[in-house]
Amino acid sequence: MSKRISIKEFQASLSEKLESASMTQPVSTVLGVLIDGHRWLVNMTDVSEVLQVPKITQVPLTHSWFLGVANVQGDLYGIADLAAYFGGVHTKVEQKTRILLVSPRFEVNSGLLVSRTLGIRNVSDFERIKDGNSSQLGVSGIYKDNQGQTWNELNLQDLVRNEEFLQVAA
Repeated sequence: MSKRISIKEFQASLSEKLESASMTQPVSTVLGVLIDGHRWLVNMTDVSEVLQVPKITQVPLTHSWFLGVANVQGDLYGIADLAAYFGGVHTKVEQKTRILLVSPRFEVNSGLLVSRTLGIRNVSDFERIKDGNSSQLGVSGIYKDNQGQTWNELNLQDLVRNEEFLQVAA
């Protein structure tokens, strides 16, 4: 038979647990991705979905980094190759290549092509070594992991609100 406790004891215990939970730091999860051979971290709240590369319809007279539009569950998304946009080599579409759909809270239907995903991580597992600088759009910080590898933190909000990114016409 289970031990009986009074309502007051239960409320006190519950109150302590809630207070303890509110004092702990919230866990911030990030998605590791590979873009042009470089490791990047993307905040999970900035991404609504990760997809295999759908059929992309090219749009004439656009920048080479803008791959075209794709129909994802009845909605059209503009698809950008992040490696090419950042001045690197175009991403080769392979089995592990993925599209990150930008969160609807940014109010832009955009999908971002990445070479591959590297898994979900906890940002507390990384050491922030530098804040982002204004010389590279979209970088909000630079981190190192336990193996000493460098990771850039992608600031999707800055990227998708940037006039150059939004202007896909060549």
